[in-house]
Amino acid sequence: MSQGFQIDSGTDDLLAEIRDRVAVITFNRPQARNALSKGMKAAWSKLIERFAEDAQVGSILITGAGTTFSAGGDVKGMGQSSETAVADFDQRVADLRADQRTWIGALVAVRKPTVAALPGAAAGAGLALALACDIRIAARSAILTTSYARVALSGDCGIAWLLTRLVGFSRARELMFLAERIDAERAESIGLLNRVVPDADLPETAFALAASLAQGPTFAFSCMKDNLDDALRSGLLQSMDYEAENLIRTELSFDHREGVRAFAEKRKPLFRGH
Repeated sequence: MSQGFQIDSGTDDLLAEIRDRVAVITFNRPQARNALSKGMKAAWSKLIERFAEDAQVGSILITGAGTTFSAGGDVKGMGQSSETAVADFDQRVADLRADQRTWIGALVAVRKPTVAALPGAAAGAGLALALACDIRIAARSAILTTSYARVALSGDCGIAWLLTRLVGFSRARELMFLAERIDAERAESIGLLNRVVPDADLPETAFALAASLAQGPTFAFSCMKDNLDDALRSGLLQSMDYEAENLIRTELSFDHREGVRAFAEKRKPLFRGH
Protein backbone atom coordinates (compact mmCIF):
# COMPACT_ATOMS: atom_id res chain seq x y z
CA MET A 1 0.00 0.00 0.00
CA SER A 2 1.50 3.31 -1.07
CA GLN A 3 1.88 6.39 1.10
CA GLY A 4 -1.07 8.73 0.80
CA PHE A 5 -0.97 12.50 0.67
CA GLN A 6 -3.14 14.86 2.65
CA ILE A 7 -5.56 17.32 1.05
CA ASP A 8 -6.16 20.68 2.73
CA SER A 9 -9.94 20.85 3.10
CA GLY A 10 -9.87 24.27 4.73
CA THR A 11 -11.23 22.97 8.04
CA ASP A 12 -10.14 20.52 10.72
CA ASP A 13 -13.72 19.24 10.81
CA LEU A 14 -13.23 17.37 7.53
CA LEU A 15 -10.05 15.47 6.73
CA ALA A 16 -9.09 14.22 3.28
CA GLU A 17 -6.32 12.23 1.64
CA ILE A 18 -5.66 10.30 -1.56
CA ARG A 19 -4.04 6.88 -1.25
CA ASP A 20 -3.84 4.09 -3.84
CA ARG A 21 -6.35 5.96 -6.05
CA VAL A 22 -8.82 6.11 -3.14
CA ALA A 23 -9.97 9.51 -1.91
CA VAL A 24 -10.69 9.18 1.81
CA ILE A 25 -12.96 11.76 3.46
CA THR A 26 -13.22 11.65 7.26
CA PHE A 27 -15.76 13.49 9.39
CA ASN A 28 -13.54 14.81 12.20
CA ARG A 29 -15.66 16.07 15.08
CA PRO A 30 -15.48 13.04 17.37
CA GLN A 31 -16.24 15.20 20.41
CA ALA A 32 -19.60 16.04 18.76
CA ARG A 33 -20.17 12.52 17.38
CA ASN A 34 -19.16 13.86 13.95
CA ALA A 35 -22.29 15.97 13.68
CA LEU A 36 -22.39 17.94 10.45
CA SER A 37 -21.21 21.52 10.90
CA LYS A 38 -21.44 24.63 8.76
CA GLY A 39 -17.66 24.57 8.53
CA MET A 40 -17.84 21.17 6.87
CA LYS A 41 -20.29 22.19 4.14
CA ALA A 42 -18.04 24.35 1.95
CA ALA A 43 -15.17 21.91 2.38
CA TRP A 44 -17.39 18.95 1.50
CA SER A 45 -18.61 20.64 -1.69
CA LYS A 46 -15.08 21.39 -2.87
CA LEU A 47 -13.74 17.93 -2.02
CA ILE A 48 -16.57 16.04 -3.72
CA GLU A 49 -16.24 18.17 -6.84
CA ARG A 50 -12.47 17.73 -6.90
CA PHE A 51 -12.50 13.98 -6.38
CA ALA A 52 -15.31 13.46 -8.86
CA GLU A 53 -13.20 15.10 -11.59
CA ASP A 54 -9.71 13.92 -10.59
CA ALA A 55 -8.47 11.20 -12.97
CA GLN A 56 -6.11 9.99 -10.22
CA VAL A 57 -9.10 9.10 -8.01
CA GLY A 58 -10.90 5.87 -8.78
CA SER A 59 -13.21 5.65 -5.76
CA ILE A 60 -14.25 7.63 -2.70
CA LEU A 61 -14.31 6.26 0.85
CA ILE A 62 -16.23 8.20 3.51
CA THR A 63 -15.86 7.49 7.22
CA GLY A 64 -15.88 9.09 10.64
CA ALA A 65 -13.16 9.71 13.23
CA GLY A 66 -13.42 7.84 16.50
CA THR A 67 -16.33 5.49 17.13
CA THR A 68 -19.08 7.31 15.20
CA PHE A 69 -19.81 7.74 11.50
CA SER A 70 -22.01 10.82 11.91
CA ALA A 71 -24.83 11.82 14.23
CA GLY A 72 -26.25 14.02 11.47
CA GLY A 73 -27.53 17.45 12.46
CA ASP A 74 -26.31 19.13 15.62
CA VAL A 75 -29.27 18.59 17.98
CA LYS A 76 -27.91 21.08 20.54
CA GLY A 77 -28.32 23.89 18.03
CA MET A 78 -31.81 22.89 16.93
CA GLY A 79 -33.62 24.66 19.76
CA GLN A 80 -32.23 28.00 18.74
CA SER A 81 -33.15 27.59 15.07
CA SER A 82 -36.70 26.52 15.92
CA GLU A 83 -37.23 29.86 17.67
CA THR A 84 -36.51 31.80 14.48
CA ALA A 85 -39.43 33.99 13.42
CA VAL A 86 -42.00 32.30 11.19
CA ALA A 87 -41.43 35.14 8.74
CA ASP A 88 -38.12 33.49 7.90
CA PHE A 89 -39.87 30.30 6.73
CA ASP A 90 -39.31 30.71 2.98
CA GLN A 91 -35.64 31.57 3.42
CA ARG A 92 -35.06 28.62 5.75
CA VAL A 93 -36.70 26.27 3.23
CA ALA A 94 -34.48 27.66 0.46
CA ASP A 95 -31.38 27.28 2.63
CA LEU A 96 -32.20 23.68 3.52
CA ARG A 97 -32.86 22.80 -0.11
CA ALA A 98 -29.46 24.20 -1.03
CA ASP A 99 -27.79 22.33 1.82
CA GLN A 100 -29.37 19.04 0.79
CA ARG A 101 -28.08 19.45 -2.75
CA THR A 102 -24.63 20.23 -1.42
CA TRP A 103 -24.46 17.20 0.87
CA ILE A 104 -26.53 14.47 -0.79
CA GLY A 105 -27.09 15.69 -4.34
CA ALA A 106 -23.38 16.18 -4.99
CA LEU A 107 -22.51 12.75 -3.55
CA VAL A 108 -25.14 10.87 -5.55
CA ALA A 109 -24.06 12.67 -8.73
CA VAL A 110 -20.51 11.27 -8.47
CA ARG A 111 -19.97 8.70 -11.23
CA LYS A 112 -17.25 6.83 -9.36
CA PRO A 113 -17.88 4.10 -6.77
CA THR A 114 -18.50 5.53 -3.30
CA VAL A 115 -18.12 3.53 -0.09
CA ALA A 116 -19.26 4.45 3.42
CA ALA A 117 -17.32 2.85 6.29
CA LEU A 118 -19.28 3.06 9.55
CA PRO A 119 -17.13 2.65 12.68
CA GLY A 120 -20.16 3.36 14.84
CA ALA A 121 -23.46 5.20 14.90
CA ALA A 122 -25.05 6.79 11.81
CA ALA A 123 -28.13 8.83 12.60
CA GLY A 124 -30.47 11.24 10.82
CA ALA A 125 -28.68 13.12 8.05
CA GLY A 126 -25.56 11.07 8.88
CA LEU A 127 -27.50 7.92 8.03
CA ALA A 128 -28.74 9.57 4.82
CA LEU A 129 -25.13 10.29 3.79
CA ALA A 130 -24.22 6.65 4.32
CA LEU A 131 -27.28 5.48 2.36
CA ALA A 132 -26.36 7.84 -0.50
CA CYS A 133 -23.12 5.91 -1.04
CA ASP A 134 -23.02 2.95 -3.41
CA ILE A 135 -21.78 0.47 -0.78
CA ARG A 136 -21.93 0.51 3.02
CA ILE A 137 -19.64 -1.54 5.26
CA ALA A 138 -19.93 -1.30 9.04
CA ALA A 139 -18.26 -2.39 12.25
CA ARG A 140 -20.24 -5.01 14.11
CA SER A 141 -20.87 -2.56 16.97
CA ALA A 142 -22.35 0.12 14.67
CA ILE A 143 -25.86 1.37 15.30
CA LEU A 144 -28.15 2.95 12.67
CA THR A 145 -31.21 5.06 13.36
CA THR A 146 -33.33 7.56 11.46
CA SER A 147 -33.72 9.49 14.77
CA TYR A 148 -35.98 12.24 13.35
CA ALA A 149 -39.10 11.14 15.24
CA ARG A 150 -37.23 11.40 18.53
CA VAL A 151 -37.02 15.18 18.08
CA ALA A 152 -40.33 15.55 16.22
CA LEU A 153 -38.85 16.21 12.78
CA SER A 154 -40.07 14.74 9.49
CA GLY A 155 -36.71 14.01 7.86
CA ASP A 156 -34.39 15.56 5.29
CA CYS A 157 -31.38 14.89 3.06
CA GLY A 158 -33.28 12.41 0.90
CA ILE A 159 -33.89 9.95 3.74
CA ALA A 160 -37.40 9.07 2.52
CA TRP A 161 -36.25 8.47 -1.07
CA LEU A 162 -33.18 6.51 -0.05
CA LEU A 163 -34.91 4.31 2.53
CA THR A 164 -37.86 3.49 0.28
CA ARG A 165 -35.57 2.32 -2.51
CA LEU A 166 -33.24 0.37 -0.24
CA VAL A 167 -35.67 -1.38 2.08
CA GLY A 168 -39.13 -0.88 0.54
CA PHE A 169 -42.38 0.95 1.30
CA SER A 170 -43.35 -0.72 4.56
CA ARG A 171 -39.91 -1.05 6.14
CA ALA A 172 -39.08 2.59 5.39
CA ARG A 173 -42.15 3.68 7.34
CA GLU A 174 -41.24 1.44 10.24
CA LEU A 175 -37.73 2.89 10.40
CA MET A 176 -38.96 6.47 10.19
CA PHE A 177 -41.90 6.20 12.61
CA LEU A 178 -40.23 4.11 15.31
CA ALA A 179 -36.73 5.58 15.00
CA GLU A 180 -35.35 2.46 16.63
CA ARG A 181 -31.65 1.84 17.10
CA ILE A 182 -30.86 -0.88 14.55
CA ASP A 183 -27.79 -3.00 15.17
CA ALA A 184 -25.44 -3.76 12.31
CA GLU A 185 -26.51 -7.38 11.79
CA ARG A 186 -30.18 -6.45 11.48
CA ALA A 187 -29.27 -3.49 9.27
CA GLU A 188 -27.46 -5.87 6.95
CA SER A 189 -30.38 -8.31 6.92
CA ILE A 190 -32.89 -5.65 5.82
CA GLY A 191 -30.63 -4.08 3.20
CA LEU A 192 -29.28 -0.97 4.90
CA LEU A 193 -25.74 -2.37 4.94
CA ASN A 194 -23.82 -4.46 2.42
CA ARG A 195 -21.28 -5.95 4.81
CA VAL A 196 -20.57 -6.17 8.55
CA VAL A 197 -17.07 -6.90 9.86
CA PRO A 198 -15.37 -7.07 13.27
CA ASP A 199 -14.70 -3.59 14.65
CA ALA A 200 -10.93 -3.94 14.47
CA ASP A 201 -11.07 -5.03 10.83
CA LEU A 202 -13.20 -2.16 9.53
CA PRO A 203 -10.50 0.36 8.48
CA GLU A 204 -8.40 -2.16 6.57
CA THR A 205 -11.35 -4.05 5.07
CA ALA A 206 -13.18 -0.91 3.96
CA PHE A 207 -10.06 0.58 2.40
CA ALA A 208 -9.24 -2.69 0.62
CA LEU A 209 -12.75 -2.71 -0.85
CA ALA A 210 -12.48 0.91 -2.00
CA ALA A 211 -9.00 0.26 -3.42
CA SER A 212 -10.20 -2.75 -5.41
CA LEU A 213 -12.95 -0.58 -6.91
CA ALA A 214 -10.45 2.21 -7.62
CA GLN A 215 -8.39 -0.23 -9.70
CA GLY A 216 -11.46 -1.36 -11.63
CA PRO A 217 -12.97 -0.18 -14.93
CA THR A 218 -14.07 3.27 -13.82
CA PHE A 219 -15.66 4.16 -17.16
CA ALA A 220 -17.77 1.00 -17.02
CA PHE A 221 -18.63 1.78 -13.38
CA SER A 222 -19.82 5.23 -14.45
CA CYS A 223 -22.10 3.70 -17.08
CA MET A 224 -23.34 1.12 -14.58
CA LYS A 225 -24.34 3.92 -12.21
CA ASP A 226 -26.15 5.68 -15.04
CA ASN A 227 -28.00 2.44 -15.86
CA LEU A 228 -28.98 1.85 -12.25
CA ASP A 229 -30.17 5.44 -11.79
CA ASP A 230 -32.18 5.27 -15.01
CA ALA A 231 -33.79 2.00 -13.89
CA LEU A 232 -35.42 3.84 -10.96
CA ARG A 233 -37.51 5.94 -13.32
CA SER A 234 -37.93 3.71 -16.40
CA GLY A 235 -39.93 0.71 -17.46
CA LEU A 236 -38.15 -2.49 -18.49
CA LEU A 237 -38.08 -1.79 -22.24
CA GLN A 238 -36.86 1.77 -21.78
CA SER A 239 -34.25 0.59 -19.30
CA MET A 240 -32.96 -2.02 -21.73
CA ASP A 241 -32.77 0.58 -24.51
CA TYR A 242 -30.67 2.79 -22.24
CA GLU A 243 -28.46 -0.15 -21.26
CA ALA A 244 -27.87 -0.92 -24.94
CA GLU A 245 -26.35 2.52 -25.54
CA ASN A 246 -24.02 2.23 -22.58
CA LEU A 247 -23.06 -1.36 -23.39
CA ILE A 248 -21.88 -0.30 -26.85
CA ARG A 249 -20.02 2.68 -25.36
CA THR A 250 -18.14 0.41 -22.99
CA GLU A 251 -17.62 -2.22 -25.69
CA LEU A 252 -15.73 0.40 -27.72
CA SER A 253 -13.53 1.42 -24.79
CA PHE A 254 -9.87 0.67 -24.16
CA ASP A 255 -10.78 -0.91 -20.83
CA HIS A 256 -13.02 -3.50 -22.50
CA ARG A 257 -10.27 -4.48 -24.91
CA GLU A 258 -7.79 -4.65 -22.03
CA GLY A 259 -10.20 -6.75 -19.98
CA VAL A 260 -10.61 -9.25 -22.81
CA ARG A 261 -6.84 -9.45 -23.36
CA ALA A 262 -6.18 -9.90 -19.65
CA PHE A 263 -8.79 -12.65 -19.45
CA ALA A 264 -7.21 -14.50 -22.38
CA GLU A 265 -3.71 -14.04 -20.95
CA LYS A 266 -4.82 -15.02 -17.43
CA ARG A 267 -3.51 -11.83 -15.81
CA LYS A 268 -4.89 -8.88 -13.89
CA PRO A 269 -6.20 -6.15 -16.21
CA LEU A 270 -4.70 -2.67 -16.15
CA PHE A 271 -7.67 -0.38 -16.68
CA ARG A 272 -7.24 3.28 -17.68
CA GLY A 273 -10.74 4.61 -17.20
CA HIS A 274 -11.58 5.11 -20.88
